[in-house]
Amino acid sequence: MEQNWFFPPHQGIRLGDLANQIGAELLDVTVVDRVVRSVAPVYRAKPGDVCYMLSRKSRDELQSCHASAIICDKAISSIIPPNIPVLLASKPHTAFALAGALLYERALRPSRNTSEQGIAPGAFVDPTARLEPDVEVEPMAVIGAGAEIGSGTRIAAGAVIGPDVRIGRDCTIAAGASILCAMIGNNVIIHPGARIGQDGFGYAPGPKGGMIKIVQVGRVIIQDYVEIGANTTIDRGTMDDTVIGEGTKIDNLVQIGHNVRIGRYCGIVSQVGIAGSTRIGDGVMIGGGTGVNGHITVGDGVQIAAMSGVASDVPPGERYGGIPARPMRDFLREIAEMALRASERQKKKGGKDE
Repeated sequence: MEQNWFFPPHQGIRLGDLANQIGAELLDVTVVDRVVRSVAPVYRAKPGDVCYMLSRKSRDELQSCHASAIICDKAISSIIPPNIPVLLASKPHTAFALAGALLYERALRPSRNTSEQGIAPGAFVDPTARLEPDVEVEPMAVIGAGAEIGSGTRIAAGAVIGPDVRIGRDCTIAAGASILCAMIGNNVIIHPGARIGQDGFGYAPGPKGGMIKIVQVGRVIIQDYVEIGANTTIDRGTMDDTVIGEGTKIDNLVQIGHNVRIGRYCGIVSQVGIAGSTRIGDGVMIGGGTGVNGHITVGDGVQIAAMSGVASDVPPGERYGGIPARPMRDFLREIAEMALRASERQKKKGGKDE
């Protein structure tokens, strides 16, 4: 890949310092002063790059690797060429994530769209809004009446912050996002185009066969250190609140219905849809493209495979998959049985042809 000017290399970190900061052991102490400036995949890493390996399946990529260091665990370290220093880590994926954050701090959240700081002349901030010092508001952003925004927060170009919204400190609200009827904690990242706090999908049967809208008068509560992906939508509650727990990470193009409550430190991948009034526990991981029925409970620590359909409650700690979702061991057994029956049918069909 050609030089990436969007994210230029770091000025440099000594390998010894990098090892200390990511909790790794540098096996070759003679290279503590070697400097790394960027990250790269193994197959095209060059001097100055640091990369990582999780599996021996990638060993062929080492033939073209000229990295200044490779992060890996003890089981893989023996296959690393002797000319490439090893940063030994018990959790190499985590260690690499920490290294990337050190080398590319500006890539951790959406960047500024302009070079201006403070309140841009082209922004509209209602006179009744209350902004703490060091808030940035880019051109064409709108801050509604009575809104409150904490110090260190940046509201990017074209974002809309509705009346009386509360946003904490050190948040980033990216371009084109809209936040209504919401209370946002500290250190929250909301990516471009996200829609938070619009009314949910609630209707009652009308007298002439149509539908009558049910008012949605709840809020959205987003706790500290949450990250919400681009074009994700989170509806406000009908009468209660929609809540996203501390540290939860939500991918792009996710739909979260009204009154949903999601626990702490969950991971929800792209194109998941969670219907209204569902309860998601702490530490739940939901794979991409999954649909979750409304008015059910998903317990703490549950893992749901991609493209699943969750129709009923899931007990804590379970691994579910399939449509309808069921325990993973049952799902995989059924898949194996279906494959076996298909193979047997094919054999019989082949025999008749003969």
